[in-house]
Amino acid sequence: MDFELSDTQALVRDTTRDFVQKRLMPVAAELDQKERFPAAELKALAELGLMGVNIPEELGGAAAGVVAYSLAMTEVARGCASTAVTMAVTNMVGEVIAAFGSEEQRSKYVPKLTSGEYVAGSFALSEPEAGSDPGSMRTTARRDGDSFVLDGPKQWITSGAYAGVFVVWARTGEQSAGTRAISCFLVEGGTAGLRIGKHEDKMGIRASNTVALSFENVRIPASALLGELNGGFKIAMMALDGGRIGIASQAIGIATAALEEATAYAKDRRQFGRPIGDFQGIQWQLADCKTELEAARVLVLRAAWLKENGRPFAKEAAMAKLYASEASNRIVDRCLQVHGGYGYVKEFPIERHYRDARVTRIYEGTSEVQRVVIARQVTSAK
Repeated sequence: MDFELSDTQALVRDTTRDFVQKRLMPVAAELDQKERFPAAELKALAELGLMGVNIPEELGGAAAGVVAYSLAMTEVARGCASTAVTMAVTNMVGEVIAAFGSEEQRSKYVPKLTSGEYVAGSFALSEPEAGSDPGSMRTTARRDGDSFVLDGPKQWITSGAYAGVFVVWARTGEQSAGTRAISCFLVEGGTAGLRIGKHEDKMGIRASNTVALSFENVRIPASALLGELNGGFKIAMMALDGGRIGIASQAIGIATAALEEATAYAKDRRQFGRPIGDFQGIQWQLADCKTELEAARVLVLRAAWLKENGRPFAKEAAMAKLYASEASNRIVDRCLQVHGGYGYVKEFPIERHYRDARVTRIYEGTSEVQRVVIARQVTSAK
C-alpha cells in the first residue's frame, strides 16, 4: 500500500496550490459578496491544464489522472468553493464527451473546454420535478427528419448562463418507460430556443452561476445525440459516479480552509490570559476536525485511485462523497464555534465556508441518495 504521490500528482497539487494562494484567495471574498462569476480565474485555470485534468492530451487535456484531479479540486476549493464547482462541472462535461462522444463531437467540443475558449460547460440533468428521481424527467426530444427537437425545463444548472456546451438529458420514449427511454444530447450555448433563467440567489457558492433552463422548440442536428438512443441514463450514472469524487474533493478543500483558519485563530485569540488553543475544549475540537478530515481524504483518494486504474468505484465514490460532505459540515461548524462571535460576521472567511459547505450534502446526489447507492452495493454483494 503506497500513499506517496507520483511526481505528476505532486506537481499538479503544488502548481494548483501556488495559483490558489496568489490568485484565488485574495479575491474569494469579493467573488462571494458580489456574486461575480470568476471568468478570468477560470481562464487562468484552463491555461494551467486544470479544466481537463483527466482528459487525453490529444484533446487538450493534462492526462494527469483522477487522483491529480482530486488533489487539484481540493486546492481550488480551499481557496474558493464557487470556482471549484465550476471547475468540477466543466471537467465532468469534458470527460463525458471524451468518453461517449463521436470523433467529431470529441474534437469539436473538448478542446474548447480544456483550453478555456468555452469558459465553462454545463450538465443539464435535474428538473423542477426530477432531482433524485431522473426517471420522472419531463423534457422531451422528438425526432424530426435529420434533427431532434427539445422541449422542457431544467433546474439548478451550474454555469448555465456562461456554458459553451450543455450535456442535456431528455426523454425519447414513453413516460412509463422511466429511465429506459432517456437519451443524452449536446446543445451549444446560444442555440435558438434555449432560454436562460434568472441567476439563483443562493445561500453559499455565490460566485457559481446557477440557473434554470427552458428548451422551447430547440432544434439540434441528429448528430448531437451523445451515445446511443435511449442510452442516456447509463451515461448520467457513470458521469455522476466520477462527479462525486470531484464534489467530495471540494468538501475536503472547504474543510481544510476552515481548519487552517480555526487553528490560526486559536493560537492568536487570548482569553483568561492564554491563547484559547491552550484549552482542552478547543484542542479536542481541532483534533476531531483533523481526524475526520484525514479520514475523508483517504476515502476520496481511494475512490479516485480505483477510477484511475479502471476498477469498479461506484460504491467507493458514494462512500467518499457521503462521508466527506457530512464531515465537512461538521468540521466547518466546529471551526466557526472556535471563532465564537467573530465566526458569525463576514469579516472572517469561516462565515463563507460555513455557507459554502452546506450544499455539498445536496448536489451531485444527496447524502440520502449516496446511502441508497451504498446499501444496494452492499446487499447485492456475493
